[in-house]
Amino acid sequence: MIGYTTVGTNNLEKAVAFYDQLLAELGAGRFMQSERFVAWAVAPDKPGFSVCLPYDGKEATVGNGNMIALIADSAEKVDTVYAKAMQLGATDEGPPGPRMDGFYAAYFRDLDGNKLNVYFVHNANG
Repeated sequence: MIGYTTVGTNNLEKAVAFYDQLLAELGAGRFMQSERFVAWAVAPDKPGFSVCLPYDGKEATVGNGNMIALIADSAEKVDTVYAKAMQLGATDEGPPGPRMDGFYAAYFRDLDGNKLNVYFVHNANG
């Protein structure tokens, strides 16, 4: 259902450097880009994540209540991605840990203040 998501940035160069390293931890690489936009995915036919300079030329702002969630294949990968985000200058919004039965997640804000979550869901029965 989702092709890709987009967050705005006021510094595309810094945002791309941040997401190149962060999304590589999830096996994603660039699959589309222009002078104002870069998108990453694990495969061109899988949902992606992108960052762009606003096309209206105004400052990028953070939406209150907006969040992008990135799926990981293990709780350990959640820990790794969160640690990488912190290393790259992200702001903590909730360290890795169980949030509810079978749901393990971490929350952070990127360099522009966009809120992200990385999570793993495991089957409680195995």
